[in-house]
Amino acid sequence: MAFKLTTVIITFNEAENIERCLKSVLPISDEVIVIDSYSRDNTVAICRKYNVKVVQRKWEGYSATKNYGSSIASNDWILSVDADEVVSPSLALAISNILKAPDYKVYKLLRVNNYCGKWIKYGGWHNEFRKRLYNRNYVRWNDNEVHEDVLVKDNLPVGTIKEPLLHYSYKTISEHRIKTEKYAAMSAREMFRKGKKPSPVKLYLSPVFKFVKDFIFRLGFIDGYYGYIIAKENAIYTNLKYTKLKELYKLGDLS
Repeated sequence: MAFKLTTVIITFNEAENIERCLKSVLPISDEVIVIDSYSRDNTVAICRKYNVKVVQRKWEGYSATKNYGSSIASNDWILSVDADEVVSPSLALAISNILKAPDYKVYKLLRVNNYCGKWIKYGGWHNEFRKRLYNRNYVRWNDNEVHEDVLVKDNLPVGTIKEPLLHYSYKTISEHRIKTEKYAAMSAREMFRKGKKPSPVKLYLSPVFKFVKDFIFRLGFIDGYYGYIIAKENAIYTNLKYTKLKELYKLGDLS
């Protein structure tokens, strides 16, 4: 008999994405919990159409929200997905088979990215593995404001599932730029709290290294124009977060 599975999804104004996500996880989930930060669109109405559990809660950050979702689940095994992600049929089958007799307490999934309608096969967004399937008794999400990750107790080994988790990232380049600036500001605040200092190398050379690594060494150029845009945005993000960190040190606080 397989272990029961709760899927946790966090949302805010995800009406364009949530139905696609729900349809992909419902067949393998014994419970679906949507933690919604008071969406102003039809996100909640769509979720209720599918009879999933919706909890509306003030936004406290990615990690805190995901930890909360895990804590209120009815089952120990959790699948964490974002509203703009889709569990592919092959991944759904793999998860169902694993839950019959798990070899690990935590599994990382291969996430493949769709950018402006194109599937990205190279560069900095290639071969992304994210820890998303886990027994909640052995993990917790870290305290990062952005780029949250699962911390595994006692350094337990992590299994790998190579069937794809489909990520429909950005529909337009301008949408990507808005998120680049948002995440850079969040990363800067996080680094400031941790006492990390900006340096000329990080401010001026790290963005160049990032672009060269993603576009040249990780073959981002094979993805053509969008491979170039992704590499450029990754470099801009790197520059912005250190620029904003430098500004925070001039201000002396997070206000």
